[in-house]
Amino acid sequence: MNELIGRVFSFQEHVFTSNSALYGKLARDGQSPKALMISCADSRVVPEYIVQAAPGDLFVCRNAGNIVPPFSQANGGVSSTVEYAVMVLGVRDIIVCGHSDCGAMKALCSPGSLDGMPNVAAWLRHSHAAQKVAEDAYPDVSGTDRVRVLALENVVGQLAHLRTHPSVASAIARGEMALHGWYVDIHAGEVLALDGETERFLPLAADRPLPVALQAASRRAADVLEAAE
Repeated sequence: MNELIGRVFSFQEHVFTSNSALYGKLARDGQSPKALMISCADSRVVPEYIVQAAPGDLFVCRNAGNIVPPFSQANGGVSSTVEYAVMVLGVRDIIVCGHSDCGAMKALCSPGSLDGMPNVAAWLRHSHAAQKVAEDAYPDVSGTDRVRVLALENVVGQLAHLRTHPSVASAIARGEMALHGWYVDIHAGEVLALDGETERFLPLAADRPLPVALQAASRRAADVLEAAE
């Protein structure tokens, strides 16, 4: 802990001082983040570090398993963060970011490992759809490969949950929201992104377009009915 406190002093004396104009602007004008990232709480995966974000660039929500519970009237930290980001901050891009060697996904692959942790077990029920996909669609995959499969399918599942949130659904329908699914390979230092057209995860590369899970475009279903009349 003393080491961490020492870094606070370093921040105050060096980082803040050298960026005082930026912090002053943020304090005066408020925040306008470019995106919301929902990532795992794993200490090895730091969203701001991965995208090299400056203060004010990224709105972040972290939890075990990068989970987005389906919308309900019951209050929750993730749901409140999503609602605030979309409706107040006007965020137009949301990233759900999983990663390799995820402890939450390992737990789902190991029956009995959650005994004695009822809150964790209850939280991870939001990943049961991904768990079922991994079991039934990848019957020959096991070990660390199963953890990777589950982490990738979990990103897909959480994006589906995200679309049940009214603020997100409305922004998508208006063409004002894009959704992104990312996977960070800690060992390789590589980021994969879900391509909505192929439904596959592809490596991010500077020489080709960014794969996007759901492109921003007007998606008003009733327009089809009007055109047919």
